[in-house]
Amino acid sequence: MFILMVVIFILGYTMIALEHPIKIDKAASALLMGTVLWALYALNGQDILNLGYSRAWLHFSELNPSLSKTTEGVREFIVHHDVLDHLADISTILFFLLGAMTIVEIVDQHEGFKIITDKIKTTKKVKLLWIISFLTFFMSAVLDNLTTTIVIIALLRKLVDDKQTRWFFAGMVVVAANAGGAFSPIGDVTTIMLWIGEQVTTANIIMKLFVPSLFTMIIPLILLSFTLKGNVTRPKVVPAGEHDVTTTPTQQIVMLVMGVSALLFVPIFKTVTHLPPYLGMLFGLSIIWITTEIMHRRTKTKYEGTFKLSVNSILTRVDVPTIFFFLGILTAVAALESAGHLDLLATSLKDWGLGVYPVAIIIGLLSSVVDNVPLVAASMGMYPIDPFHVQFMQDGIFWELIAYTAGTGGSILIIGSAAGVAAMGMEKIDFIWYMKRISLLAALGFFAGAGTYYLQEQFMQESLHAKIIPFDTIPKTAKDKVTADFSDYTVKDVEKYFKGRKNELIGYVVEAEKEGKIYDIRFKEDGTFMDVVDDVESPGDVK
Repeated sequence: MFILMVVIFILGYTMIALEHPIKIDKAASALLMGTVLWALYALNGQDILNLGYSRAWLHFSELNPSLSKTTEGVREFIVHHDVLDHLADISTILFFLLGAMTIVEIVDQHEGFKIITDKIKTTKKVKLLWIISFLTFFMSAVLDNLTTTIVIIALLRKLVDDKQTRWFFAGMVVVAANAGGAFSPIGDVTTIMLWIGEQVTTANIIMKLFVPSLFTMIIPLILLSFTLKGNVTRPKVVPAGEHDVTTTPTQQIVMLVMGVSALLFVPIFKTVTHLPPYLGMLFGLSIIWITTEIMHRRTKTKYEGTFKLSVNSILTRVDVPTIFFFLGILTAVAALESAGHLDLLATSLKDWGLGVYPVAIIIGLLSSVVDNVPLVAASMGMYPIDPFHVQFMQDGIFWELIAYTAGTGGSILIIGSAAGVAAMGMEKIDFIWYMKRISLLAALGFFAGAGTYYLQEQFMQESLHAKIIPFDTIPKTAKDKVTADFSDYTVKDVEKYFKGRKNELIGYVVEAEKEGKIYDIRFKEDGTFMDVVDDVESPGDVK
């Protein structure tokens, strides 16, 4: 059944990819895939979990050894642990998406985006593509890639009439949104995870990943510029009829400012309150909703509930199939995560003994197929922050690479990222079309960015270096710890570790011998005890 779940997942993705030939909506295929996977997992939970691939199940078994051996215990774990945990995660994404799409639709119906589109005078495809791509890139860093994609797709509908041409623009929006989110600590879910987990710091991730992320967008943008020729045709503006409701310039400005402010407020709300972003999004929506109720109080009464600018009316135009598509995809990936498929995948990468660059690249490529969040979460669990290894210290090479590859690798397939799924749903982009026209460009950008990071690191690498010092010169707390708790060890050497050209103090390593084995007793820069490990390879070595 463990293998059958993978087969069902592949079949489900195939149905999504062949949406147009088989004439079955991708949302229906995604929902079927997700529910069938969970049913298989629930009905065969004991056999699947006993394989020992699920880290969550192993942790549950340690805490509840007697319960884990019974059928009731397995059912308890699946229903009250796995399902509820994933329901919480998935619902926050869906509520966030619903709130963002509603805010964008409100601004759109009030012609707020008209203010922006009127400023964009060019109709040349290439020039417009560059404007839209750079706008998306920087917006994604400030907002996030999902919200940015929703906003920019709404703008594109006002600028480009031809569907096929708009698909090219939308494909580039996906690439630019994911690239822009990768170098910002609040631009993507995975970078937020690494930022909150203190694997990366704000200033460093921006400094190290801005140029690679820019190349990720620039390369496909240049190549696509050779494909698009001529001018775009803007949608025809239908004149308002005698009984149609129109918005005033003041109302347009108010709605645009409020909409953008509500979206920008979300990361601030999250930072200040530490609450999930969807609550900030719903707060912004509620303020806009109340504002529209007050703004149109008199006009709404005249139209007796059929007023098109009321939020009640606007909600009927929100793209519900896209939300169901998200639900199906996230549910399916959650089932694989719960059963242990993704943990097995991550563990296999570690066991293969690959260097940090190959592992990060593979994770990036995998993120184009499955959700990057569980892959990054598994990596964070397997590789703790280690200040004595340049790969895994805070702002280490591995964490920066993971932030880049997991964030941008999802662009290679349209269903590999939240931005891609949103664009696919809103514009009804065909999976096969994207794979033929955009995937190769996105892959070239992905590898170009990774190569840029590698070259950049050759000049900027924060190498570690050590200086042998007398035992008596280490901080008193460290000296007392060794004397009291490691009295049966024989001290061989004491090293003081520094990072980078500025010689930033990292900590101290007391090399000691016990029963013929060499151990490293490690302390932080203030002398606080860290851990004891077998004598490790030279810190700073990068495979």
